[in-house]
Amino acid sequence: MDITDLKNPSLYINRELSLLEFNRRVIEQTKDENLPLLERLRFLCIASTNLDEFFEIRVAGLKQQAKYGSTQTGPDNLLPAEVLTRISDTAHQFVEEQYHVWNDMMIPALTKDKIRLLRRSQWKPLSSRWIHRYFKNEVLPVLSPIGLDPAHPFPRVLNKNLYFIISLDGKDAFGRESGLAIVQAPRSLPRIIQIPAKYSGGNHDFILLSSIIHAHVSDLFPGMNVTGCYQFKVTRDSDLFIDDEETDDLLRALEGELPSRRFSDAVRLEVADNCPDELSRFLLQKFELKSDDLYQVNGPVNLGRLMAICDLVDRPELKFPGFTPEIPRRLVKNTSIFETLHNGDILLHHPFQSFAPVIDFIRQAATDPNVLSIKQTLYRTGTESVVVEALKIAARAGKEVTVVIELRARFDEEANIELASELQQAGAHVVYGVVNYKTHAKMILVVRREGRTLRRYVHLGTGNYHARTARLYTDYGLLTSDKAIGEDVNKLFHQLTGLGRAGRLRKLLQSPFTLHKGILAYIEREISLVSEGKKGWIIAKMNALVDPEIIMALYRASQAGVKIDLIVRGVCCLRPGVKGVSENITVRSIVGRFLEHTRVFYFHNDGEELLFCSSADWMTRNLHHRVEVCFPIEEKRTSDSVIELGLLNYLSDNTQAWVLQNDGFYKQLKPGTHKPRSAQQLLLEYYCR
Repeated sequence: MDITDLKNPSLYINRELSLLEFNRRVIEQTKDENLPLLERLRFLCIASTNLDEFFEIRVAGLKQQAKYGSTQTGPDNLLPAEVLTRISDTAHQFVEEQYHVWNDMMIPALTKDKIRLLRRSQWKPLSSRWIHRYFKNEVLPVLSPIGLDPAHPFPRVLNKNLYFIISLDGKDAFGRESGLAIVQAPRSLPRIIQIPAKYSGGNHDFILLSSIIHAHVSDLFPGMNVTGCYQFKVTRDSDLFIDDEETDDLLRALEGELPSRRFSDAVRLEVADNCPDELSRFLLQKFELKSDDLYQVNGPVNLGRLMAICDLVDRPELKFPGFTPEIPRRLVKNTSIFETLHNGDILLHHPFQSFAPVIDFIRQAATDPNVLSIKQTLYRTGTESVVVEALKIAARAGKEVTVVIELRARFDEEANIELASELQQAGAHVVYGVVNYKTHAKMILVVRREGRTLRRYVHLGTGNYHARTARLYTDYGLLTSDKAIGEDVNKLFHQLTGLGRAGRLRKLLQSPFTLHKGILAYIEREISLVSEGKKGWIIAKMNALVDPEIIMALYRASQAGVKIDLIVRGVCCLRPGVKGVSENITVRSIVGRFLEHTRVFYFHNDGEELLFCSSADWMTRNLHHRVEVCFPIEEKRTSDSVIELGLLNYLSDNTQAWVLQNDGFYKQLKPGTHKPRSAQQLLLEYYCR
């Protein structure tokens, strides 16, 4: 393929199909017998929940575009309707693969290790009696079967909840003979129930709530003959539409919009594979879906619920070994973070290094009498956040606490509304970011009086202020008292909380103003150096690469002879290895124990190496429609460590790395005759000795 037109659609991989490919790499982890068994199950569940979100957001958006006849295309030149067709083909294959893995690989492996999800045919008399009591005492009182007739129309079905469609013969007490009923599995009950040990004979025995309801469904329709009972689940459009320009109070508007998520347009129907065709067609008609939207599954309609087994089974040998994150030696020696930062920056590499110093930074600021103000952005924090508690303590202590909360952090909207209320009650100033721009930047600014001067201390990160995900995601966090960075961050907070034009920043790059231009300029610099006969090299690690302008710039750089190594965990729309265009570009994805979340950008710059960390991926939304921050790593010892451990280490991975081919598919690297190298494992060994 000899292509010189860098806008040629064949040079761009479709975003949605690339995302499905990422999920395929996740499901492959389930097949890896070198991984602990329960971790393999966890990957299966993650793939299932990822697919749910994919339909809720990505497919839902495409359906809206197709519905209104949109002819808008991306760089790949595919119409929304064409993308939907390709998604349907791929997603149906993917779902079939999921259930093959569950039925033919996971169930036998779990059974071998005495972890059983009992089907009704496996119930023994003692366990059957216990299950019957559980149904009678815990399930039956909260069930509300709905017979379908003119007085009982088809109910409003909640997003992603478990339901049953029941076929019946006979008449009820009032002489009704509709033949169909709907039963909703109560949301208040667990989907996975563990059978007491005394009934399980030394096994970890579990039963699905769906199996319990199915086994006792006749009890719900006394005097009638149940001829069929089939589980189903509907996935709905979960994107929220808030017209920022027409909204006076963003919080109130969101509160009003959130309930609609439960009953918005359906985008997918999952049914048990033994459900008769006429009932499947009936459900499709009720949800205004087409046959392509139907997914027949051989097992639980929500595999993601199986995650409970991972949490309920206390078998350390079937999980990843625990580890103790390192705390940098400088912080161990000196309990005052502020004094420590006088002697230089601290860069934390999570989860291999502890998130505790970030929490301590806020806690010390909250209780230090010399600290005058704390400013922080919050995107996702989790429930019962220690970070939020420290901010509330600071506010109650009379410090000036300002928190920029992004209310529209997807699927965390309700939690963030609650969080905003808590902080306001504690006395903090709370703002909701900027109209039409999500605030995704990760920043803390502490102002401290030291003698006659005020000094700024800053934390900047690639990940959220979320203590739990800090043990699961790889991220970088910079603690610094650098004067120029402190001034830049102060300007950014003034932008977010006040009004005025964007001020010139000395060291930081910022979306939506300078980050995109800055990245393009650094790429062009490498091209210029190669044209002078010098070495050109770019290494970039991120979650997603989508922006067409940056992709074209990388293509030009490759054509010029710049060596480009990309480490992209998820979506990548760039097509490597195309003759005359991208022969000098490699793309790899690392899928392992930890979710790769760092954004690191390296430019060789004729030996004067430039290194940045960022909250932003190279996606149009991050670069033009969000508030993001990109910060330099300037201290040589620190930057050398990031290059060696955070970049080159990943480029040498031959066990968890998948290399993107120019056909859009990924090939997993194998050690072969070489020594096996896992980047994540090497980092664990390096930091957590």
